[in-house]
Amino acid sequence: MQLPVQSQSTMYAEPWEAGAGPDDLVALARAADRAGFDYVATCDHVAIPRRLASAMSTVWYDPVATLAFLAAATERVRLLSHVAVVGLRHPLLSAKQYATLDHLSAGRLILGVGAGHVREEFEVLGVDFERRGPVLDESIDALRAALGPEEFPEHHGKLYDFDGLGQLPRPAQERVPVWVGGSSPAAVRRAALKGDGWLPQGDPRDRLPAQIARIRRLRQEAGIEGSYTVGAIVEPLYIGTSAWDVGRRTLTGTPDALAESLRAYRAMGVDQIQVRFRSRGRSELVDQITAFGAEVAPLLD
Repeated sequence: MQLPVQSQSTMYAEPWEAGAGPDDLVALARAADRAGFDYVATCDHVAIPRRLASAMSTVWYDPVATLAFLAAATERVRLLSHVAVVGLRHPLLSAKQYATLDHLSAGRLILGVGAGHVREEFEVLGVDFERRGPVLDESIDALRAALGPEEFPEHHGKLYDFDGLGQLPRPAQERVPVWVGGSSPAAVRRAALKGDGWLPQGDPRDRLPAQIARIRRLRQEAGIEGSYTVGAIVEPLYIGTSAWDVGRRTLTGTPDALAESLRAYRAMGVDQIQVRFRSRGRSELVDQITAFGAEVAPLLD
């Protein structure tokens, strides 16, 4: 699950999150850890312009700092950047940060990357917004080298060129998984050809099968083999019968009913689902996370 509190867009934030803070983040990450969740995730925005602040808010915790903080508070749950806008930073800078995070967390990093969408962020940092796709393409290649096993990584591209510069510590993982986010045709192609997995941007159920089929076709045509993780962001969930209005799009009901609905994602070819729960406070959300881990997740197999 992507954790609340650390990003508070009006599209998904609950009212109680406005007054929440680090203690709540830790409690929720630990609940997910205990419940057997595969990962907890954080977002990435450097700064939000005034024109978007009313919708997006300006609450966006830094992903590296937040995931490192949560790594020290958890034991086994993996740590996903969903997604890091890596084109805003030089690949060696990103590699230093994320390699250190992977090292300190004993190999729990999943690096989720995306192109970004806020023009002003790119402009203030001196990055060409119109070319953010090609920038991301090369950034992934450069990060593959810089997060590999070599102390002195090497990359020679159109935008970035480095060798003879050493970075220790290396990641704990032999190969850090790179999952590519986005649902546009260009993003799906990038995910298929450059990623170890795909993080769709909220594609509804009826759109997923065609997207997944395209990824498989692109990888087959390119002769790319190896494991690949297809993700999906599911509808908001509430386990049980709510005593309040959880919204018409929210899936509610018994663990059996929710599991039956969510198993449809597996039938489409989805490997991992990202869940979100409606809640009125931290304790209710912890209860929902715990119930999902104990009563719903075992039925998904």
